[in-house]
Amino acid sequence: MQLYGNIEVDAVSTCRHADSLKSTDSESWPFSVRRVQPTIGAEIGGIDLRDPLTDDLYLALRRALVKFKVLFFRNQNITPAQHVAVARRFGELEIHPVIPHHPDHPELCVFGRKDGKPGRENLYHSDVSWREIPSMGSMLRCVTCPEVGGDTMWINMVAAYENLPEDVKQLIGKLQAVHDGLPVFSQGLNAEQVEGYRKKYPPMIHRVVRTHPESGEKILYVNEGFTTHLANFTTVKPYRFGSDFKMAEMDLLQYLFRQAAAPEYQVRLHWQPDTIAFWDNRSTQHYAVQDYYPAERQMMRATIVGDRVF
Repeated sequence: MQLYGNIEVDAVSTCRHADSLKSTDSESWPFSVRRVQPTIGAEIGGIDLRDPLTDDLYLALRRALVKFKVLFFRNQNITPAQHVAVARRFGELEIHPVIPHHPDHPELCVFGRKDGKPGRENLYHSDVSWREIPSMGSMLRCVTCPEVGGDTMWINMVAAYENLPEDVKQLIGKLQAVHDGLPVFSQGLNAEQVEGYRKKYPPMIHRVVRTHPESGEKILYVNEGFTTHLANFTTVKPYRFGSDFKMAEMDLLQYLFRQAAAPEYQVRLHWQPDTIAFWDNRSTQHYAVQDYYPAERQMMRATIVGDRVF
């Protein structure tokens, strides 16, 4: 059993009964819902996230998150403490080992470079897929942003999997991938910090195709940000001579990475101050467009601990 807020949900049972969890387009929601793209994204209205979520509202938002993959809330002038509180309603919050934290709320990552350099989040990724237990979701609030530029894109990786050729599905269903945060985060660490990070956060192996614990959907779960290689490619597809298996492995991985770049699976958000995006890290990737430098953009993110990949 998993405890979601104050409500217990059996993850295995929900996976087995995925059809009963899937919302329909005609479902009645206790808030307004405006679809943004056919495959992903909805703007939610009629909610003030400064107020504690009731059980009914919490469960409806969780169903909406699973259905639409990313939810957008406008005009949410919440404090950092309220940000932490509403995110914690969905589960335990993690503390990131590298990204700077809010001084009073270590659960909040603070994004906003002051070193005169552009940001480095412009690659397709799923937050902390390099953890043994990756995150369930992330809640990102815009504090300040440029009038033009600095959009973020989210990608429906359920749709990316569903539209793969059947022979590719058969192959990758048996594969595992290695996820490692160090290649990205080592750029901001000294040698001692790199050694400490490696001891605490070794590379993790996850299934290339994971199952969503609430909907039962199959998800393509590799990303160019943190997936370094396939762990068992040679046992699934033996090589013929020399090291040709390595080239085939990397060709396959690059092909899988490219699925996230398909516009048909994407939604794009133009930020405004006090906009919040809440996304399911299990079923999505995202890409922060770095087209606004030298203008500044300041954001705060709370990340919710998830469950083991299966």
